[in-house]
Amino acid sequence: MKRGLLVFVAVALIAVAGLAGWFLSGWYGGAQVERDTAFIVPTGASVTSVAGKLEEEGLIGSADAFLLRAKILGSGDPVKAGEFMLPAGASAAKILDTLQHAQVVRRMVTVPEGLPSIMVHERLMAEPLLTGDIAVPADGSILPDSYDFERGESRAAVLGRMQKAMDEFVAAEWPKRDAGIPVKTVNEALSLAAIVEKETGVPRERRMVAGLYSNRLKVGMRLQADPTIIYPITRGKPLGRRIKRSEIDAVNGYNTYSMDGLPVGPITNPGRESLLAVLHPAKTDALYMVADGSGGHAFASTLSGHNDNVKKWRAIRRERGEIP
Repeated sequence: MKRGLLVFVAVALIAVAGLAGWFLSGWYGGAQVERDTAFIVPTGASVTSVAGKLEEEGLIGSADAFLLRAKILGSGDPVKAGEFMLPAGASAAKILDTLQHAQVVRRMVTVPEGLPSIMVHERLMAEPLLTGDIAVPADGSILPDSYDFERGESRAAVLGRMQKAMDEFVAAEWPKRDAGIPVKTVNEALSLAAIVEKETGVPRERRMVAGLYSNRLKVGMRLQADPTIIYPITRGKPLGRRIKRSEIDAVNGYNTYSMDGLPVGPITNPGRESLLAVLHPAKTDALYMVADGSGGHAFASTLSGHNDNVKKWRAIRRERGEIP
């Protein structure tokens, strides 16, 4: 009888050990995640609802078994809402830990310097992982940068961060502006910075271009910036053709060929460096500039010097076959 009892106990222990091994392997062994897989936890989801969703998507074999093991072996922390990346070969334990403690997947949308708001709007509306509608924001209200977002986040929330970034940058830099600059308000600074942004693609020229336009404002010269002609026509998109004489003469709130001073508002979203250039322009006597053939500009303080630079630019274009 004693021998039989020992055999029974041994068999029972083996059975218990086997059951425990099975139970543990179902939690710590590989689940059914064959490749890195994105998984979305809806807002307000519970572990129970997430288990059902994992089973529906074929990432675990049984929601009931997952919940039982999670209750005994897992953390009691709630799952977080958002998109998570489950790695290939992840165990049930790894899946739950990821949904409870990992960072949600964040994606990026980039606003390059000088991108007008109508194109920012198009970029946000074309992003399929964002939700909701937005109106076209005001030019100059968005700080060019790269912004992260979560799948399912609203476009309004992302746009709000872009505009908050500009507000905070301007609030920090406006009090540091040089004394004597011709812009008297933040809107004027943004309007001139937008022109600087559009007039040069050479970073080292920004302060020089800002200095030139600041000089023009101080002496009452018209700015005569071509991008201000184009803006009322396309809202900042490329014109795709030569500017017409009638467009140069057009009278509106932006065309600096037909009006004195600055436009009524920015013609694009200027970047940090262009805004800083306006707040701290180069100390120069330049009043004129023309392309120099290398991607930058030749500057002059007199009309005769400017005319000489124009002749050089025309000669370069003639050599290139761009003009007769």
